[in-house]
Amino acid sequence: MKLKEVNRTAIQSWSPAEHHPIYLATGTSAQQLDASFSTNASLEFFKLDLADPSLDMKSCGSFSSPHRYHKLVWGPFGIDAQGHPSGVLIAGGENGNVILYDPAKIIAGESDVVIAESDKHTGPVRALDVNPFQTNLVASGGNESEIYIWDMNNFGSPMTPGPKTQPLEDISCVAWNRQVQHILASASPSGRASVWDLRKNDLIIKVSDHSNRMHCSGLAWNPEVATQLVLASEDDRMPVIQMWDLRFATSPLKIFENHTRGVLAIAWSLADPELLLSCGKDSKILCWNPNTAEVLYELPTSSQWCFDIQWCPRNPAVLSAAGFDGHIDIYSIMGGTNQAQSQRHADQISNSFGNMDPFGTGQTLPPLQLPQASATPATINPLKKPPKWIRRPVGATFAFGGKLVSLENSKPNPQQPQQPTSHIVHISQVVTETAFLKRSDQLQATLSAGSFVDFCQEKIDAAENEFEKIVWSFLKANFDSDIRSRFLELLGYNKEELALKVRCNVTNIQYAFTPSIAQPCPSYVDGLITQALLTGDFEGAVELCLHDNRMADSIILAIAGGAELLEKTQKKYFTKTHSKITKLISAVVMKDWHDILKTCELQNWREALAAVMTYAQPEEFSSLCDLLGDRLEASADTQLQAQACLCYICAGNVEKLVSCWTRAQSGHSPLSLQDLVEKVMVMQRAVEQTQRSGPAAIGVLLAEKMSQYANLLASQGSLSTAITYLPDNTNQVRHRLRCYTIVLNIHSKPFSHYTKTTPLQSIPAEKIMKKPIPDEHLVLKTTFEGLIQKCLAVATDPQTKRKLDDANKRLEALYDKLREQTLSPAIVGGLHNIARTIESRSYTEGLNIHTHIVSSSNFSETSAFMPVLKVVLTQANKLGV
Repeated sequence: MKLKEVNRTAIQSWSPAEHHPIYLATGTSAQQLDASFSTNASLEFFKLDLADPSLDMKSCGSFSSPHRYHKLVWGPFGIDAQGHPSGVLIAGGENGNVILYDPAKIIAGESDVVIAESDKHTGPVRALDVNPFQTNLVASGGNESEIYIWDMNNFGSPMTPGPKTQPLEDISCVAWNRQVQHILASASPSGRASVWDLRKNDLIIKVSDHSNRMHCSGLAWNPEVATQLVLASEDDRMPVIQMWDLRFATSPLKIFENHTRGVLAIAWSLADPELLLSCGKDSKILCWNPNTAEVLYELPTSSQWCFDIQWCPRNPAVLSAAGFDGHIDIYSIMGGTNQAQSQRHADQISNSFGNMDPFGTGQTLPPLQLPQASATPATINPLKKPPKWIRRPVGATFAFGGKLVSLENSKPNPQQPQQPTSHIVHISQVVTETAFLKRSDQLQATLSAGSFVDFCQEKIDAAENEFEKIVWSFLKANFDSDIRSRFLELLGYNKEELALKVRCNVTNIQYAFTPSIAQPCPSYVDGLITQALLTGDFEGAVELCLHDNRMADSIILAIAGGAELLEKTQKKYFTKTHSKITKLISAVVMKDWHDILKTCELQNWREALAAVMTYAQPEEFSSLCDLLGDRLEASADTQLQAQACLCYICAGNVEKLVSCWTRAQSGHSPLSLQDLVEKVMVMQRAVEQTQRSGPAAIGVLLAEKMSQYANLLASQGSLSTAITYLPDNTNQVRHRLRCYTIVLNIHSKPFSHYTKTTPLQSIPAEKIMKKPIPDEHLVLKTTFEGLIQKCLAVATDPQTKRKLDDANKRLEALYDKLREQTLSPAIVGGLHNIARTIESRSYTEGLNIHTHIVSSSNFSETSAFMPVLKVVLTQANKLGV
């Protein structure tokens, strides 16, 4: 897209990358005249303001000069040292002049702007370049093979890179190497390029095209590969750009052949080495990918030639093109519309005629409107590839299962820049809940080994509070051979200890009180009777009642204790009495535990639970424990609410345990969830073992908690473990986890780097079945492959063999197009004609047909295989097979 333009017939140079704002320096060209045939000359500076929507660039300073110029180069020398705040502008004049200007002074309007000047060259100075490593060094080239190296700190005494090349010739280009600071290249219109080593002060290699038609108009080093450079030819008979590698300097590495007339200038982007600009006498400005020889972009230009083209050092998307039509145009390679340019042309025409009626009526005319070819403005296609400076250098994203996937674009191999760069992807396992994951692993190991007693004991030993210790003690009791006795002990009722205490206290009741004192403290005796009943010691309880004159209680208890005890007790039972434990006695005798559990004081929940342990039938035991737990859970006392968990543990009711524990605990951390799952899993296994039944049905709340637990495990990478905790009624979640597990296990293996220490075995690539080539075109593959094999059989040069092997591989692109039948009939017919010339060994005729196909077809349709086919035909002709 065109951004700006400058109406000057001039040569140009951008301000260095270190300078801000961006300026474009222009100098009156020594090779042209403007429309007024003026012989005046000047240096002028224009500011690039992209915020201004107009096409005009603002002039920010000028200097009337006695010289006209062949070359301008703006270097950063002096910017950092504050000596020259805008750097130094170096100019090559028409009379052998090399002049140093101070741009800051010109922009400020000062008159003393020349820093230094020399006329040491004997002819016009057409070539200049600043050393990118030592910005005080400038190379210049003139007539008679003159090349000088100037030090701007000591400008009066230049040096030469070595003896003059013979025969003497003009120097059209000089360029410093972009990787090695002491290497300089020069080129002449004859087509020869020379490479100099300033450490040795000598010529080290010459590069020359053997056709002798290469009139060199441009020279540029590869910004990344020190041994590669490109040469441009302005000869209309050979309008090409050649890429050379000094390691194989016998012939060009690549030839770019999209221009139809001579190439006038080239410029290689320092910001993206895969962008190379060229302009030619065919009025085209092309942007190439030097590694593939593909044209990525063609700028919309006028019909006039462009003789100089330059990248903006500070803004990599901007370039300038100086044309013979008296304009310097500023473009962006990022695409856009040309609407502003069309409107500018309309404004220029309107301004030329004015807005008054030419027929003298005095009426004001409206602004001129240009006819529109279409309703929508023309759109310029963007680059075919994203420029390097806008590519994403790195990226990262979190994936399922706690995976962190990150990527980075590695730097290209300088030795093989045409090879695609590898994309490295890292997969990391992110674990944020290490303590949770460790405890989950311990629980999984316990569930696998069945070592529940040891696990419970470890939890008891590590308990941080008394309630936690009691909960794990109750869970451990589930694995005891006498579960109820163990529960009673945990509730504080040991049968053996209680029997001894009863006997001791009966003796104390008999002898510790004198006849003058009434009865012993009833509450003390009640406590003993209660403990005896809760542990099933009928005889002790009856004996305590008898000595406390509770005859009715004695008789009732004796009935429950058996005929022998009843007979013994009835003798002493004379009257009915009522006491605080009558209700308990009634429950024991009548076995009506639902009533007592519904009406008992909740502060006596331990006694109530102990009674259920002692007397409840197996078929009603769980429901009675649930009943007491429900009452405790409904209490307003938070401590009593928490005790309901113990009732649900005794009942084996996992769902209610989950509900009660969830409400009792205030935390929602992963470790809090781990606490609950540990208890639930141990209790489930205990119920399965004691009831000798399969896994119980999972309730909604427990299913939700287990799903949360499984999802948390999955987020930490424990996918296989997470699946084991999913209940059967979460089939969709289970299926999703299994699918993600399988996919991640597979995909964690085509990646090249994996941050876990365990290496993954790579999976072989899937074999791709290609369509067969149609029978009528199979002769093309047979003929071309046969010709390559004939050439390989007689070729002795390793480089030639490499070219033929590479051609054999790259022709697969043609065969793929034949398989898909995507080539036009004209191209296919031409290929068959080439095959017939191969059979008759008429390779020159085949090359002529090849040229006709390329010139009359779409480049994108043939660029993948036609250059390769040309190489094969050329080699076959050369080898005479």
